[in-house]
Amino acid sequence: MEQIRAYFLNTYQETPGLTALALIENPYPYNPLIDGLDLLALVILNHASPINRMEHIRLEGKRALVRTINHVELKQWLSGWENRNIIEWLVRGEILLDRDGYLANVRERLLQFPESMREQKRIVEFNGFLRTYLQAKQDLIDGNLLDAYSHVLTALNHWAHIVLIEEGMHPELTVWKQLKRVHPGIYKLYEELTVSPETLEQRVQLVLLACEFSVMNKMKECCSLLLEILSSREDAWSISELQSHPQLIQLHIDFSLVLQKLVMREYIREVAVMQEADNSGMLELRYCLGKA
Repeated sequence: MEQIRAYFLNTYQETPGLTALALIENPYPYNPLIDGLDLLALVILNHASPINRMEHIRLEGKRALVRTINHVELKQWLSGWENRNIIEWLVRGEILLDRDGYLANVRERLLQFPESMREQKRIVEFNGFLRTYLQAKQDLIDGNLLDAYSHVLTALNHWAHIVLIEEGMHPELTVWKQLKRVHPGIYKLYEELTVSPETLEQRVQLVLLACEFSVMNKMKECCSLLLEILSSREDAWSISELQSHPQLIQLHIDFSLVLQKLVMREYIREVAVMQEADNSGMLELRYCLGKA
């Protein structure tokens, strides 16, 4: 490994804008942590434009994945769901170069898991839960039983992630192993869905019922970040304004469904606004807390 470390240091340390360089070994031969390769080199640059570049190389008999990203892309990975492995990469990885302690600070923040980061992850998971839960209900109505099973299993997985986040834990790939220690009740539901002797339809209905009474009651808490943003000004917000808000844009999710459910539960208000110089009668829907 010394020769491999030396190679990456010699190759990248003079790269313009280089902030940090980390090396992660794949702990198990069949673990998908690094997409089946032996090593991951994470190259972080302080560039304004997006990078997200990948390269496969062979070095000293090992196959390596080289990922080059900028600070913005790293924040997006940490906040969203697109690359869940990033948490383990940064916690387990060996920092080879770290200018101004940038990567060490990111790692420390991950380990502390502050409330601001939990808020972002909660709403991402709740958005995923809501979509798959409602799709499972519709599948059941349409008689698409296997599709309903698939979607409710995904919804249950999002629910598990929400619980782990509430416990201050980063959801890992082995989410059910974690959850069995933290929340045996949800783990029991997982077993009921996957190995119960009851019919598939009965199992799906049982989990959907549990989701309805348990997770839907977490809506306000899970959407706290969105509610805080809506309350930050008196004027109502358009969907495009919300999607482009600095605290939400990096999450890369569509908030339309979440907003409609918040309106139905009367946590927020829907306001129809007439556009200036528009005689068509079209009204734009906006969202706010309290009185419009």
